[in-house]
Amino acid sequence: QVQLVESGGGLVQAGGSLRLSCAASGRTFTDYAMGWFRQAPGKEREFVARINRGGVPTAYADSVQGRFTISRDNARNTVYLQMNSLKPEDTAVYYCAADFGRLPVRDSNKYDYWGQGTQVTVSS
Repeated sequence: QVQLVESGGGLVQAGGSLRLSCAASGRTFTDYAMGWFRQAPGKEREFVARINRGGVPTAYADSVQGRFTISRDNARNTVYLQMNSLKPEDTAVYYCAADFGRLPVRDSNKYDYWGQGTQVTVSS
């Protein structure tokens, strides 16, 4: 079992920044890759970013490339999502997820454990 707890969400103006954190516990943190997803009201959950076990980002959604940065601190069992130049369309609940697989997948169905989510609201 893996437990994931997100934090760092909030309300920010367009152009601003936020850093999300996801603290993991349970299994050995370096046993799995981590991803961030988001879900806006009335929309399906969508992939945002993924990082491998060693801390190398392996994928970003086109919509966040160049603005968001995923990272992880394996000593702290924590993954981060630094979000810069935020836009109103980034408003969503953001989830972190753990994937024990080896392929750099973006499909949420391939992820094994999920956090409860943290709300990010970007005002125009």
